[in-house]
Amino acid sequence: MDTMTPGAGTCPFGGTRISGAAGSEPQIDHWWPNRLKVELLHQEPPAANPLGPDFDYAEAFKALDLQAVKSDIKAFLTTSVSWWPSDYGNYGPQMIRMAWHSAGTYRIADGRGGAGQGMQRFAPVNSWWDNGNTDKSRRLLWPIKQKYGAALSWADLMVLTGNCALEIMGFKTFGFAGGRVDAWEPDRSTYWGPEGWTGKAPKDAPRGPMAGHPEEMVNRGLRWQGGPKDATYELDSPLAASHQSLIYVDPEGPNANGDPLDSARDIRLTFGRMAMNDEETVALIAGGHAFGKSHGMVKADRIGGAPEVARMHEMGLGWHNPEGSGNAEFTMTNGIEGSWTPNPTQWDNDYLENLFRFEWRKTKSPAGSIQWTPVDPDAPKTPDAHVEGRMNPLMMMTSDIALKEDPAYRAVCEKFLADFDYFSDAFSRAWFKLTHRDMGPKVRYLGPEVPAEDLIWQDPIPPLDHAVIDDADIARLKSDILASGLSVTDLVATAWAAASTHRVSDKRGGANGGRIRLQPQRGWAVNEPDRLERVIPKLEEIADRFNGSAPGGKRVSFADMVVLAGCAGVEKAARDAGSNVEVPFVPGRRDTTQELTDVEQFDWLQPVSDGFRNYHDTSIDFTVSPEELFLDRAMLLSLTAPEWTALTGGLRVLGVNAGGSQHGVFTDRVGTLTNDMFRHLTSMDYVWSPQDASEMTFDIKDRNSGERRFTATRCDLVFGSNSQLRQIAEVYAADDGKDRFVREFVDAWHKVMMLDRYEVRPTQR
Repeated sequence: MDTMTPGAGTCPFGGTRISGAAGSEPQIDHWWPNRLKVELLHQEPPAANPLGPDFDYAEAFKALDLQAVKSDIKAFLTTSVSWWPSDYGNYGPQMIRMAWHSAGTYRIADGRGGAGQGMQRFAPVNSWWDNGNTDKSRRLLWPIKQKYGAALSWADLMVLTGNCALEIMGFKTFGFAGGRVDAWEPDRSTYWGPEGWTGKAPKDAPRGPMAGHPEEMVNRGLRWQGGPKDATYELDSPLAASHQSLIYVDPEGPNANGDPLDSARDIRLTFGRMAMNDEETVALIAGGHAFGKSHGMVKADRIGGAPEVARMHEMGLGWHNPEGSGNAEFTMTNGIEGSWTPNPTQWDNDYLENLFRFEWRKTKSPAGSIQWTPVDPDAPKTPDAHVEGRMNPLMMMTSDIALKEDPAYRAVCEKFLADFDYFSDAFSRAWFKLTHRDMGPKVRYLGPEVPAEDLIWQDPIPPLDHAVIDDADIARLKSDILASGLSVTDLVATAWAAASTHRVSDKRGGANGGRIRLQPQRGWAVNEPDRLERVIPKLEEIADRFNGSAPGGKRVSFADMVVLAGCAGVEKAARDAGSNVEVPFVPGRRDTTQELTDVEQFDWLQPVSDGFRNYHDTSIDFTVSPEELFLDRAMLLSLTAPEWTALTGGLRVLGVNAGGSQHGVFTDRVGTLTNDMFRHLTSMDYVWSPQDASEMTFDIKDRNSGERRFTATRCDLVFGSNSQLRQIAEVYAADDGKDRFVREFVDAWHKVMMLDRYEVRPTQR
């Protein structure tokens, strides 16, 4: 056979031979690896959801008898099935691990991960080696999911089962909230680190660039470092695990080096990136390891592939174990074998007492993994999980010994040892935070077990305690705002700065609460503090004047004033361009206080790159392009490609660029809502020239005269250079596109202003 003949297993581009099964041919990402993946804005289309667009999960969940659901779960937990027997006759510890690993992917830098959409069901998370055998946990739960159907999402069921597991073993949980809406396809936008390898990180594993993923977002001045680093496979911010395919850290120590202090370093780094302080970190580890056991009876090279590469007849179950029964006493999960306590299904303080009471020596599990065993031969034993009458030595991991040897962690452990009630409360709160951290404001919480206490990490906002403004009040306030002397740019920029902090990933940020007037947001460079010092007092003055005279107990909050001011500015800008539009406005936002604002946690929302305002912190040596970071921000605002395009074009002509930059302001009528950006961007009357070899900024020159008309950044020109975005820009630039552009801008503007209004739509994504 002529292997170079088209159709004979060849590639039509250059005659490269394609081998393998059908469907293995290179795709578009192979040929153009650096292209901007705009399609990431259109994940999980409505057609993917079998429940349909009208299904209201909040209403369905509220109709459940939660106690009946919990009774069913608890009855199941103390059973055992032959295809995957329960350890100690109790599935509780196994389900705690499932819930923990579902929630533990959360990272504070960009709010991605967490239990919120049940992503543990999909690749890549379902096939990480650290999630070994969680597929069995979910399959065991199927009869309960089958019984309650759409009224109980997988995301809620996994967390609720973790709570039930704790409760049947004697632990009092802090509470539970439902409201997690399942995803229906894998998450294609979150970057977890380089894929393509299995098992533990090899010492010589390569560390490369971020391969064009916009999700490899730089935050807090931390960035990916290319090349080897101490011969490990550590991941940098914002990635929240020490190695790819882990939830937290390698339990054997970094790169399985068995060093407790190195392990403590990784623990503090990863738990910190997951928004946990030292006390919460120790509480979670010590509390979680009070239950169950680790599994390491078979060497890793004997175990089959993860669920995503499992054979057809295995029906989505991975990690086939050929030894013995393949489960029970032959189970292999992370390679470490044994229990931490003599009573693995009972809540007590034995974990910490054993850790500090005994000296521990390094040894190996049957699978060859590093673990620790007591030096004292008279130390308590732990019963075997499956073989009746067999007693086994206690076990600790390197990551456990780390809590004893790290001075700060040791101090926390000693506090917990001295006060078991305090430890129990700390664990209950840390577990609740772990499993609810990504749910956003408390108004999204559903069910009878929602705790009454407000917690600082929930970004609390006081309840609405007054009548809200009506249409007549809105008209009056708009008139006062426009008469204040503040410019359209002032009004629009301030409203955008307040609302665009929202991120759909963990439902944090947004205009609600009025935090734009509080620290740290009031001082962020991208928010132009000098502008805020002019705008905020004037808006407060208008609000105070209205509140002092409004009848019927009506009041306007500062949070509402900021958004209303932006709406008034947009309407004026549209009128000045010949378009009469009314920007929707829904009152009811409330103001919070500085005392209810966790400054350190909120500072993670500060953008270091924001293409909407053409802001890019030049002090940071980014390793991904500005347009990729811009796409990331559009994703965090849940925008479609047309919404992203329309908002950018409108914000440019309204002069909202940070620092008054003129880049991308392709108009002579700044402050007027025209489609000028798109008309100039798509015109062939210009040539586009990089200002220097970096190709970060550009001159836009008249093609005939050579005169420079405008300047631009990559975040401007991407709407003309990217094939998908250009098609949208051309729609808005066309002679019949002006009114369409204004409508699209207003609709997208309203969407962003309403993203954090979960009291209106509690289960919105």
